[in-house]
Amino acid sequence: MPPESTRDQISDLILRVALRDRIAFDKLYAATSAKLFGTCLRVLKDRTEAEEVVQEVFIRIWLKADRFAVTAQSPMSWLIAVARHLAIDRLRARREAVAGLEDAAMEIRDPAPGPETRAVAAGERRQLDQCLDELEADRADAVRAAYLDGDSYADLAVRHDVPLNTMRTWLRRSLMRLRECLQR
Repeated sequence: MPPESTRDQISDLILRVALRDRIAFDKLYAATSAKLFGTCLRVLKDRTEAEEVVQEVFIRIWLKADRFAVTAQSPMSWLIAVARHLAIDRLRARREAVAGLEDAAMEIRDPAPGPETRAVAAGERRQLDQCLDELEADRADAVRAAYLDGDSYADLAVRHDVPLNTMRTWLRRSLMRLRECLQR
């Protein structure tokens, strides 16, 4: 089935749900619940909570389906936005519930990265430095300044005495070369 017809079908189902059509609601649930569950699960990282939020999402859809026509969004975008917002609200509530425990734990916990994290980061840094060394010196300097120091493209163009679009091209091509090097 082409995506456009699916989009139209979901849109039609939402509009019918706004009219309190239970059959349309069942069909909408069947067509979209898996995607909305995945959205909630990605945010919450907890299956049980994601299932609960999906139930809340469909309650919200039943109660507020009439607002869909006002948004002019694609139907799945609207449904995913509802799911994502409810999942984020649940995540915030979870964080607030354990805030007191986290405060106590933060006093005990060492904020420095552990030995394994430091070793991995050092290896990645060595590999990045080797790949930067493969670039021309001025391009490597521009990449370091732009992406490690936060310099703007305009500042780099002035510093290297090149037009702004040339600097953008340098950086884009340099990043492509770095990606190729890092994938080796």
